Amino acid sequence: MTYAFLQHYWCFVVALLAALLVFLMFVQGANTLIFSLGRTPDERRLIVNSTGRKWEFTFTTLVTFGGAFFASYPLFYSTSFGGAYWLWMIILFSFVLQAVSYEFQNKMGNLLGAKTFQWMLVLNGILGPLLLGGAVATFFTGSNFIVEKGNIMDSGIISRWANASHGLDALLNPWNLVLGLAVVFLARVLGCLYIHKQVEDRQFDNHDRILQPLWRSTILFLGLFLAFLGHILTCDGYAVDPQTGTVFMEPFKYLHNLIVMWPLLVVLLIGVVFVLFGILWSLTHKAYRRGFWVVGFGTVVTITVLLLLTAWNHTAYYPSTADLQSSLTMQNSSSSEFTLRTMFWVSLLIPFVLAYIVYAWQAIDRKTLTMDEIHNDHAY
Repeated sequence: MTYAFLQHYWCFVVALLAALLVFLMFVQGANTLIFSLGRTPDERRLIVNSTGRKWEFTFTTLVTFGGAFFASYPLFYSTSFGGAYWLWMIILFSFVLQAVSYEFQNKMGNLLGAKTFQWMLVLNGILGPLLLGGAVATFFTGSNFIVEKGNIMDSGIISRWANASHGLDALLNPWNLVLGLAVVFLARVLGCLYIHKQVEDRQFDNHDRILQPLWRSTILFLGLFLAFLGHILTCDGYAVDPQTGTVFMEPFKYLHNLIVMWPLLVVLLIGVVFVLFGILWSLTHKAYRRGFWVVGFGTVVTITVLLLLTAWNHTAYYPSTADLQSSLTMQNSSSSEFTLRTMFWVSLLIPFVLAYIVYAWQAIDRKTLTMDEIHNDHAY
């Protein structure tokens, strides 16, 4: 295992965690549908209980994603999480609202009322995917930071944000918003499919009810995603000279990455096919309830490939718009070879952890939800 292999390996692990996080945002997507799908308080509570079984998975994956990035690429962690902290603080605050909303909306003594906390879930369902999608888009569009490694002997601070917005300037780039909105509507698509899979009650004909929001979300997601994909494949990208480490702009860089790394192109197309098939088959076949898993698999595959395009094949994965040579690459921002090698052996335990997650997931979803579920002592 060479140092270069370890850098590529941990880049793949981080990209996969990010893709899993996007998939698990079906919780946020379903929560945005609380008031549009739930026509009565009981129906709204049924939707909340369907997602309430899974919200910890999303938050845990977010924390794991941040931890993996910190351990394998600490300079990115200090630059983004330390410099763009307003953006990340808003994201984390929205997830805090989510946790509080689940736990307190139907507790005795709740002065705000259940509906107030349900609106907080809707807020998290919009802000979480939007801001995380915008943050991921900066891997293609760049961020406004400066890295000065010489300062480590003086102040110990080697990276700083170049303006006072501390990450909020990412929302001024329309392409960041395009990807952010695409993630919002993808989450809504997954949320619709999860509700269709998991909620079954005579008073809640969920297939007919999800048909309209599923169509709308699908059309908006595809339009936004294809626009962003077309943009990154035709724009100038941030290339790295493998000999000198110099960062420079290369026309059609991300398209070149797909051509050079053609297996990724094949995998990307497979992911897109799974997403489209899962959505369309669910829309046209009322009895089909596996669309959630089909679209989920396609989502994970597609997002993983897109993120790898930003780092592999001599590409700066976190480009700087303030100082091109401050851009972060796998080579100039990763941990030491010893650290990456040690973590590699630890990562061999991941399949066992995933097996436990699959087991727990199946145990939770063993039976579908009905109105009887919301009247037990463990309901949200």
